[in-house]
This record gives sequence, structure tokens and C-alpha cells, in this order.
Amino acid sequence: MVIEQIYTGCLAQGAYYIESNGEAAIIDPLREIAPYVARAEKDNAAIKYVLETHFHADFVSGHVDLAAATGAKIVYGPGAAPGFDAHIAADGEELKVGELTIKVLHTPGHTMESSCYLLSDKNGTPKALFSGDTLFIGDVGRPDLAQKAAHMTQEGLAGLLFDSLRNKVMPLADDIIVYPAHGAGSACGKNMSKETTDTLGHQKETNYALRANMTRDEFIKEVTTGLMPPPAYFPMNVAMNKGGYDSIDVVLERGLHAMSPEAFETAANETGALLLDTRDPQVFAKGFVPNSINIGINGNFAPWVGALITDIKQQILIIAEPGKEEEVVTRLSRVGYDYCIGYLKGGFAAWQEAGKEADSIKSISPQELAAIGADAAVLDVRKKSEYVSEHIVSATNLPLDNINDGMPELDKEKTYYVHCAGGYRSMIYTSILRARGYDNLIDVAGGFKAIKEAGMFSLTDYVCPTTLL
Repeated sequence: MVIEQIYTGCLAQGAYYIESNGEAAIIDPLREIAPYVARAEKDNAAIKYVLETHFHADFVSGHVDLAAATGAKIVYGPGAAPGFDAHIAADGEELKVGELTIKVLHTPGHTMESSCYLLSDKNGTPKALFSGDTLFIGDVGRPDLAQKAAHMTQEGLAGLLFDSLRNKVMPLADDIIVYPAHGAGSACGKNMSKETTDTLGHQKETNYALRANMTRDEFIKEVTTGLMPPPAYFPMNVAMNKGGYDSIDVVLERGLHAMSPEAFETAANETGALLLDTRDPQVFAKGFVPNSINIGINGNFAPWVGALITDIKQQILIIAEPGKEEEVVTRLSRVGYDYCIGYLKGGFAAWQEAGKEADSIKSISPQELAAIGADAAVLDVRKKSEYVSEHIVSATNLPLDNINDGMPELDKEKTYYVHCAGGYRSMIYTSILRARGYDNLIDVAGGFKAIKEAGMFSLTDYVCPTTLL
């Protein structure tokens, strides 16, 4: 028996490979299917099932492509109605993979079709629970995403989740290993652990949502407290996962179109494509193509693309470090942004060598900010929960998450000093506003971490955050 977690940090997402006697199952695969095919080939195994725990909202799954490439059967839990061929399993139905048995446990609450998969060995002993977004390490799935589809309130869905956990999950043996679909950093839960596996027994002891003496009403209140609106791209990803999508090969062919600086400039002017610069923030600050937006590939790239680019069919032109273009197109496709139409061949260096106009953003250290004094107008673009937890006393909170909700009330003639937690989000924020005509924003390198370490600022008292959303 082989169980392998294939974890993708930028999405905080866990897919799973299970193999026994030459048969394999893949649970919740990402869009690019080559790693799963290669893993099965390594074991000389045939992929028999692609098991989906639910219709994912935060990424586009690879179920359609993987089934087409391998002949595997796509499986969903009760109530799912996909727009492609799939097996809709009954609650309690058992699937065989080699000598192993996988039992379908219908656990509605996060979504109506949400299901867990209970894996038992050849002796029939339960060993692992692939819990999807029903149960995370330290948390449970948010119950507000499927309200429209279920015709229910988030409180109603939370009640279903309570029942699912009490009736289907908590009665299972304590030594079962829990393998969730996400870890810390995912917007599918409020405050999940950085750990990506645990025993069910330990979760019963430590996970607030599994307290044995918790009433249904207490559960509903705690699970729904602190929820922020989900990222705007979530419904669009659900639609793609439910209805199907273009093959990743088609997306890559469309996106990996190399353009000279002249062709890139022409395409930008004629198509209205968004210029997306994926270099590191401080590299971007020193020089970039005018009106380009910085979302660095070395951070939480795909989730921020999904949160900030409001149209999933937006055409995109890429500026990347040479050699990173395919990675960028692939990671865009993971959250459904399939309409990249090309990239700047040779990157920003080629743009400079061609004598094209360039822009830059000033970046200063916390020490330089402190030297300006109390009159400095500081913008803290972290999440509200981070700001409430601890911040510079004089700082104004304008979360990056809300940048598309309406233009901030800022004076275009005034200088503002922008920071986040570590410098990644502040450069995104500053680049977006610069493209919108705000020329007097200065980035604070290193963010709040560096500000706090400098010890030169008046900070509010630290308050432990109740949510990381």
C-alpha cells in the first residue's frame, strides 16, 4: 500500500496518490496532470479512479484531463451533477483499489456534495481519512461558499457540517490518519494549522470544532464567526470544475507565445491585456514596463491573481524572469486564468535593451521611514485581522483584499508609505494604484516584520487574531 501526499504550497493544497497491486487512485488533483501520470508509471500502476471530495472553489482540478488521459473514472459524492461523465457514488459505497477498500462518506456542510474517503487495508482495517474540505488540521471547511447552490444560509450549512462531523467522522478510530485538502494559507477555512496531516484522535483533542461537549448552536456560532467574503474567483472555479474546461495543453500553447518588445508593446496597446509582472517585488520596484502589475511568482501567486483580477477571461501578457514563463502560465491556469496570450521574450532586460520607456517604485527601509517622523502617512495593506492584531498606531488600514471594492480616498498629490507583513502584498498594492494614477506611493521594504524588528515605532498592544481570513 502506498499513500503519498502531493502538496502545493502556493495553494496550500494537498492532492493524494494511493496505490495497491498495480491499481491507483488520485484524490483532488491539480490542473497539470503530468506529475500524477508519472507517479503511477513509476509503480507500473494504472490509475483507476480520480476521486473528487467536492467541487473545488479555490483551484481548477485536473479531473477531466486526467480521466481523458488515463481512462480513469471520475468519482463524486451524492448529489453532484457534473457536466461530464462521472460516477456519482452512494453514501457508504465501497470502491476497490488493488487490495484496498475506499468507502465514500457523504459529509455535506462545506458544500452539499462534499464527501470524505475512508481507506481500509487488505484486512478491512480503516487506516486513513481523506477529508477534503470537511475537516482540516485545526479547523473545518467554511460553510458559506455553497449557499446559493444549496438554497441555504451559512448557518444552515454549518448545521449540516456539525451533523456530518458528529455522525460520520468523529465515531471513527482515533489512530486513523487525517489527510485534508488544504493547510494554512487557504481561504477555504479560517485558521487552519501549518501541519498537513494528523491523527483523528489528536484532532478530537485539539480542534475547536470537534469538542465532544459542543452543542450544535455553539458549533454554528464558532464556525461562522470571523468569516470574510470569499475571493471573487471562487464561483468561477466551481463552474469550471463542474462544467469542464480547456485542456492544459491548449492553455500552454496559447500562453507560451514569445514576443519581442515591439510585438509585446503592440499587443498591449491593441488588446487591452493586463500586463502581469511576476518578478520578485524589490526587483520589480527598480524597473518595470509602465502600467504593469506585480504579483510575484515566489509568493502566494495564484490565490492573489484570483482575488485581484476580477475577470477570469481577462487576456494577460506576462513579464517574467526568463525560463519561468511556463511555470507562470501553469500557475495561472490552476485558478482558471486560461487567457494568457504571450510573454515578453527576454524579460524586462530585453525591454530596456530595446530602449523602451520604463517606470520604477521607490522603496525605503523602516529606519528611513522612522526618520521622516510622525507626519508620515502610513498605509497598512494587510488583512483587517492582521491590522487589529498589531499595527503602527498612526497607520491607516486599507487591505489589499478590498482594492477592487472602490477606489480608496487618497490624495494623489500626497505621499503615502505602504507596507504589508513582509513586502509581497505592499508591492502588489502599490503597483495597482500606480497603474491607476497614484504616483506618490512609496514601499516600505520588509513590511511589518521589519518595522517591528526596527523597534523605532509606536505599536498597538498585540491581540491574538481570531481568524486569519
